[in-house]
Amino acid sequence: MKITIDIGNTTIAIGLSKTGETIDKIYRINTEKNKSSDEYSLLLNDFIKDCKEVIISSVVPELNEVFRDYFWERFNIEALFVGTGVKTGLKINSDNPKEVGSDLIGNSVAAINIYSETCLVIDLGTATTFTYLENKILKGVVIATGLTTSKNALVSQTSLLPQVELQAPKRVLGTNSVDCIKSGLIFGHASMIDGMIKRIKAETNTPDLKVIITGGHAKIVYPYCTEELIKDESLILKGLLIILEKNRRH
Repeated sequence: MKITIDIGNTTIAIGLSKTGETIDKIYRINTEKNKSSDEYSLLLNDFIKDCKEVIISSVVPELNEVFRDYFWERFNIEALFVGTGVKTGLKINSDNPKEVGSDLIGNSVAAINIYSETCLVIDLGTATTFTYLENKILKGVVIATGLTTSKNALVSQTSLLPQVELQAPKRVLGTNSVDCIKSGLIFGHASMIDGMIKRIKAETNTPDLKVIITGGHAKIVYPYCTEELIKDESLILKGLLIILEKNRRH
């Protein structure tokens, strides 16, 4: 069994692959930075019964040792973390390539290998990111506030506004506080995504640019975007599997 893990600020996605060619099963758990190694071990033991190789993308450094130790102590395996020195097949055009998150790299590797060497990847997580790839080169990124982050900031800073579920109301114009907030969050985010796609296509002169949307909130916003999108919620896990193959320890 080959394991791919994406440690994000909000959730941890764990992909299991029997053959190394496809992700056969996906589990998601909440990211809790203060959870102990023993607590994480109990969680992971529930669905990781066997492991021959493991690759990890992490934007939460506090948890790296927890997961490294888990695979070493249980399976006697050294986890491969996406970072400096790891082969990806992706070139990065950045003022400081080390600043590019491993999540963006994982998404990008999957996109250029599965969909198109020139494309745009939109990842809806704690932040909403837009990654433009051209001929297997990461050319630029946009980082915007994510849906949950926007909701929490709005409600926490405004005394009279209620907590709401992240789901679209029936109409854009709301007639009560809950629907008004839902509309701003969901339809507002979808409109931002459509607008950014148009701007990126214009700036890069790529009117037929292929666009892939992924991340935990993709399924919530995707139905309300007007631009043509490919939804792939397991994009990063597929990318990690490709990177793992490129770095196999023979």
